[in-house]
Amino acid sequence: MNSFELYFKLGLQHILDINGFDHILFVLALCAVYVARDWAKILILVTAFTIGHSLTLALATFNIIQVRSDVIEFLIPVTIAITALVTIFKPKPSSGKGVQLNYFFASFFGLIHGLGFSNYLKELLGKEVAIFQPLLAFNIGLEVGQIVIVAAFLLLTSLLSLAGVNRKEWTLIVSAFVLGVACMLLLETKFW
Repeated sequence: MNSFELYFKLGLQHILDINGFDHILFVLALCAVYVARDWAKILILVTAFTIGHSLTLALATFNIIQVRSDVIEFLIPVTIAITALVTIFKPKPSSGKGVQLNYFFASFFGLIHGLGFSNYLKELLGKEVAIFQPLLAFNIGLEVGQIVIVAAFLLLTSLLSLAGVNRKEWTLIVSAFVLGVACMLLLETKFW
């Protein structure tokens, strides 16, 4: 297995790993308001998250920024909870500020999520001579993994819609579930 393939798989596993469900929750909170015909908006959201995630992951890997890991582990569920709360109180994207707010959440909160994995990736990349290609491969794997999650979620949403489930209620159920799990994570990761 070459280096690119190894780090691609690592990025894919990072997002799809059920033990690291914080990214899955965040992506679900972001996408809960969308339906399959919004695929372009969703792709932009997922890519905005990946860009934010990639930026801080690279900056931390190159030792340009350093943040206490316990603070980041607390802030990750904060980002999830905020995103879920906004979705609960504004469960339908508007053509203006609602969508723009999701793009902000995706990119800005992606910065925080990127720091959460940086220490582990830094250890792995420390053995590499050139780290640009492995870092790129990891982030491409992350992007593909997020697209898989969103596709599965949209398929489930479409099937439930065909079965007569109310779209607004489904969005609220998903957001409330994500918020509840995020609150439990907040209690587990408090750093004070």
